[in-house]
Amino acid sequence: MSKKVIVISTSMRNNANSDILADEFIKGAKSSGNITEKISLKGKNIAFCKGCLACQITKKCNINDDVQEIFDKVVNADVVVWVTPVYYYSMSGQMKTLIDRLNPIFVTKYKFQDVYLIATAADSSESAIDGTIKGIMGWIECLNETRLKKVLKAVGLTNPNEVKTHDKYLKEAYEMGKNI
Repeated sequence: MSKKVIVISTSMRNNANSDILADEFIKGAKSSGNITEKISLKGKNIAFCKGCLACQITKKCNINDDVQEIFDKVVNADVVVWVTPVYYYSMSGQMKTLIDRLNPIFVTKYKFQDVYLIATAADSSESAIDGTIKGIMGWIECLNETRLKKVLKAVGLTNPNEVKTHDKYLKEAYEMGKNI
């Protein structure tokens, strides 16, 4: 049975290594008959959460920007894939801002259970991704029956397009998508 997969790419850089891996994941997911949609945060208008908690009553955020459309796609997905470059040993600010704005999920019926993470870092140590994993786990632990299914740690990538010379990471992203 095919799954509806939402891939959220959070890099703002052109030819971003994380975005290239997102595309490989999507190729793999499609090869297994899944329905995929990639949402790039580049060019999106996403304001910061104001902490008003109105969303806990209304089940939607009262800020009028691009988040509501993203929210609707996330809650109706079978699988959510977060893709981020690592900045200062954590997720991108765009990713964290969107996670905060997805706060209405806490009181909304959502379909997904499996969450995947693809993270790229200039640092060559896989431990450079640990802060990002800890951050996404904070979101996952607030959602009942949701789990971090798999993480791709692509390290040692500094320049745009550099991941194209690392077949190991390209194959891992493809296989991760193929096996969701």
